[in-house]
Amino acid sequence: MGKTILVSTKKHKYSIIIDFNLFNKPLSLSFLKKGDSVMIVTNKIIFSLYFKKIYNQFNNIGVRINHVLIPDGEKYKTLMTANIIFTALLQNLHNRDTTLIALGGGVIGDITGFVASSYQRGVKFIQIPTTLLAQVDSSVGGKTAVNHILGKNMIGSFYQPRIVLINLSCLDTLSKREFTAGLAEVIKYGIIFDKNFFSWLEHNIIKLFNLDKKTILYCIKKCCELKSKIIYEDEYEKNKRALLNLGHTYGHAIESELGYGKWLHGEAVSVGIVIASLTSKKLNLMNNKDVIRIINLLKKCNLPIQSPQNMNIKQYFKHIYRDKKINKNQINIVIPVKIGKVIIYKNIPEKIISDAINENKNLIF
Repeated sequence: MGKTILVSTKKHKYSIIIDFNLFNKPLSLSFLKKGDSVMIVTNKIIFSLYFKKIYNQFNNIGVRINHVLIPDGEKYKTLMTANIIFTALLQNLHNRDTTLIALGGGVIGDITGFVASSYQRGVKFIQIPTTLLAQVDSSVGGKTAVNHILGKNMIGSFYQPRIVLINLSCLDTLSKREFTAGLAEVIKYGIIFDKNFFSWLEHNIIKLFNLDKKTILYCIKKCCELKSKIIYEDEYEKNKRALLNLGHTYGHAIESELGYGKWLHGEAVSVGIVIASLTSKKLNLMNNKDVIRIINLLKKCNLPIQSPQNMNIKQYFKHIYRDKKINKNQINIVIPVKIGKVIIYKNIPEKIISDAINENKNLIF
């Protein structure tokens, strides 16, 4: 039942292995050999659920295994937490031949990849994502980062993993809130690239919530295929890959202003997608029918659609002007023009953005 997707860039090729009960099956890790060293990065919750099975997988290869636990949550995706991993690597005498293993959600994947990209100027790492959001998005493509108090993901690098191992059975232990937050990134793919996938989601959300095996496998495989295609075309986000940031300019502003972890990333992106859609409507690009379809699907997933009431326009702009897509002080935002197509709209007037945020605050649905 499992699937394998090949990710190709100019310099790297690696596989995404997607299956159920993956930790109970022999893993293909030919780049590791007896006597190598690995460092597993995880948190207390994931450690209690999956560490033993992962340990056994690598112990069977005959590698030396250490692990390090980091605090759980977006607010800990910092240079200070990265230093905990650096210290563990040095204390356990890991060298350039070591492999880091990110066992967890998006925070663990991002920070482990960042450490791997910089420890002794670069060591191998493996992504083992355990949340829906990480499985469909953050574990694939080599974006690594930590947050700064003034901006999300502002310190990072592009650094590809050696393999991505997606165990769909991990979703059985995921909280409803975390699963729902991951659906925002799933819906994002339909809006950006594939109107038929968006329609499929409209008709299959209940099956996804019920963790129907065929539905889950198709959904995650589809998202990974869509992202892999973009990475092949634009690994370093020079143009087309930036389209994957739909909803993120506004979403990151919410996360940064409220404090990392108050809203989950997918929750903030959901609102960001709505505001981006309203921005497009005010630019006379997106029709109201498509805007309503997007809002209805997000609502069907129990995702938030309205901006935090305690966040004002000035607070949004404070973070928007730090966004990575800002160029020469011009505001450039990814907006949908219809379901299945988005663009980067350059030099959006502040009034359009203000009006879109205000309309979002006063949405009645």
